[in-house]
Amino acid sequence: MNLNRMSYLPVFVVAMATARDLKDVIKESLAKSGVLSEIRARIRAEVFNVLQDETEPPPPISNENVVINELIREYLIYNGYLFTESVLLAESGHPQFQLDREFLKEKLRVKPIEESDHLPLLYGLVSYFSKENKSSNSTVTPAEKS
Repeated sequence: MNLNRMSYLPVFVVAMATARDLKDVIKESLAKSGVLSEIRARIRAEVFNVLQDETEPPPPISNENVVINELIREYLIYNGYLFTESVLLAESGHPQFQLDREFLKEKLRVKPIEESDHLPLLYGLVSYFSKENKSSNSTVTPAEKS
């Protein structure tokens, strides 16, 4: 066994421990001063700004897409998917304001049902069409549609 190689090992371990300790001390110091939180918040903000490129105008949106997006938006908010909702708004060009739920009910000809009034309209539509398909005698498979 080469003793010269072994004599360098403790110096290397001490150097590693010192670098790790220095990193921990710097991190702790930045955390105490609030700089670390500030840096993390700034990074998050910059990432969000990159994702939301405001130099490119949103695409034109049809009335049908406004209704569809609003149904999806109501669903996302109800389930707490707020970041996903913000991405939907940014990418689709959907208006920032929420459409009135009564307007959506009228537009979709949805009959008001008290017990489901707290749920997003999308749940009611899925439930209705699921029941409708079960009660119909004939079902159309995707191959038969074309």
